Amino acid sequence: MEAAVRGNGSCAQGGSVSLVWPESACRAVCRIVSVEQLWGQNASVSAEPMRGEHWGHQQFYVGLSLAIMSSVLIGISIILKKKGLLRLAELGGTRAGDGGHGYLRDWMWWAGLLTMGGGEAMNFAAYAFAPATVVTPLGALSVLVSAVLASYILAERLNVLGKVGCTLSILGSTVMIIHSPQEEEVRSLEDIALKLQDPGFLVFASILLLTVLILIFYVAPRSGQTNVLIYIAICSLIGAFSVSSVKGINIAIYTCLAGQPTYRHPLTWILVASLLTSIITQVNYLNKSLDLFNTSL
Repeated sequence: MEAAVRGNGSCAQGGSVSLVWPESACRAVCRIVSVEQLWGQNASVSAEPMRGEHWGHQQFYVGLSLAIMSSVLIGISIILKKKGLLRLAELGGTRAGDGGHGYLRDWMWWAGLLTMGGGEAMNFAAYAFAPATVVTPLGALSVLVSAVLASYILAERLNVLGKVGCTLSILGSTVMIIHSPQEEEVRSLEDIALKLQDPGFLVFASILLLTVLILIFYVAPRSGQTNVLIYIAICSLIGAFSVSSVKGINIAIYTCLAGQPTYRHPLTWILVASLLTSIITQVNYLNKSLDLFNTSL
């Protein structure tokens, strides 16, 4: 059976060659490992099968595993931080919900923060291996982990609505992962800069930022201590900026390791500043919500 040969790119080491068998509708892609230049129009090329597609699948499962482990650690960290806040309340210190920061002197709270840091580091790494459309929905697993642990460790009871909410979170994450769209490939900070200048993104980011500012400076002082949705909404909405920043910083690190001085690019430091601001804001309002409301909520 004869195969049709088609070269992709130049005839050089590292290039690829496609072999197509029309009779059996089969196609193989081979990577060129050596090229011998001959006189005339013929060249002797030796090739081996490409492993890029196989590595792509491995990358996906590595990212998936990191995202799952990240959710487990974050769920555990919420319980540890809640224990630290409860200990502070028992000692009579100013509670986080009232604007106090006495929890900073409690080792249990710091254990929770470090555990959360480990989980976020795994989540950071996961974005380098798997698409954001897969990694981000898996964060809902931390809700399930914290809800289950809270029922055993903190003796908090999860009502029917809470159980329905956990179930819907898991089902929603599963549907999003299964039907996640193909992520558009972005390989450099220049590509990110072009995406950030897109009118659709600018409108979205402006509305999001305005909503967060209204919640922080107007709604939270009036209703934050009585409505659990206020603090949770601030953490969730600000998370959109942290996800984008993490993805951009990952690309900056990769290109820097490849020899490009991305640390000189202003966008790198803008992304770092955005990430730090988002994390500090999320930790602050997460502590307030943990101090005032049920952990499973």
